[in-house]
Amino acid sequence: MRLLVLGGTGFVGGATVAEAVRDGWSVTVFNRGRHGTVPSGVERLRGDRTAPGGLAALAGGEWDVVVDTWDGAPRAAGETARALAGRVGRYVYVSSGSVYAEPVEPGSAEDAPVVDAAPDADDADYASNKAGAERAVREVYGESALIARAGLILGPGEDIGRLPWWLERVARGGDVLAPGPADLPLQYIDARDLAAFLLDPVVPGGTYNVISRTGHATMGALLDAAVTVTGAGARLRWTDPEAILAADVEPWNDLPVWIPQGHPYRWLQERDVSRAYAAGLTCRPVAETVADTWAWLRAVGTVPPRAGRPQRAPVGLDPAREEAVLAAAR
Repeated sequence: MRLLVLGGTGFVGGATVAEAVRDGWSVTVFNRGRHGTVPSGVERLRGDRTAPGGLAALAGGEWDVVVDTWDGAPRAAGETARALAGRVGRYVYVSSGSVYAEPVEPGSAEDAPVVDAAPDADDADYASNKAGAERAVREVYGESALIARAGLILGPGEDIGRLPWWLERVARGGDVLAPGPADLPLQYIDARDLAAFLLDPVVPGGTYNVISRTGHATMGALLDAAVTVTGAGARLRWTDPEAILAADVEPWNDLPVWIPQGHPYRWLQERDVSRAYAAGLTCRPVAETVADTWAWLRAVGTVPPRAGRPQRAPVGLDPAREEAVLAAAR
């Protein structure tokens, strides 16, 4: 099988390349060549899809599957899809749950309304870029295209730093502000499980919420696994959400992964995924994701920069603020 990954050196693209190499695929990546490396034996084509003639390196090639992780201007996604028409057997676009138009009802499926975004639009916000790119790809490939709306993505290689922040915080030891309740259900996807779904030839075309079932893990299971793998003797101090929110601590950003019940963005942890599971999605245990991420983090030393996009503000709570919340809770 011949695979073309548009990107291929970032978090999801890198996981997809690694998965394909393990499965014996012939892999080509196409990117600007400014970031990251690729495994031995992977062909690397250079080009900038936003520049005139930037797709020239793709001319004449043919692939069984193309996986596109683009999150820039929808116009560029459409131009790339058209340039590859007739030369790829299957087009896979990695989108995001961010495309859903707020307010979003918890439990919503793939037919929930999405933000209004034109397929030929220039660069905009993340949600509009992803929604517009979905439409651009469908204009060329219709329902034969696989649109994978991921959500919270964790695992080795994570370039946002959510799980790495928790691991590094737990590794420092001492009393750790653990946002309750411990049995709060989580919904996420390991990048390697996402990659396996993208490359599965049995999955029919169409749009999927590609993320675990709600409750595949809990906040307690995630942090317990972090305590175990770091071996730092940290003490999890479970704290009621009301006390944390009263201290102006932001879910998701200040305390990554955590979104309490009743929060306006709780739907990010409660999407309907029955379609993806019926198509064969499988998700590994949270302890494996945490352990492998810790091993990777120790090997690389720090969270890598995001490929090709401006860096986001760092996630995680300042130690002084954490101690203030803990002190108030005591």
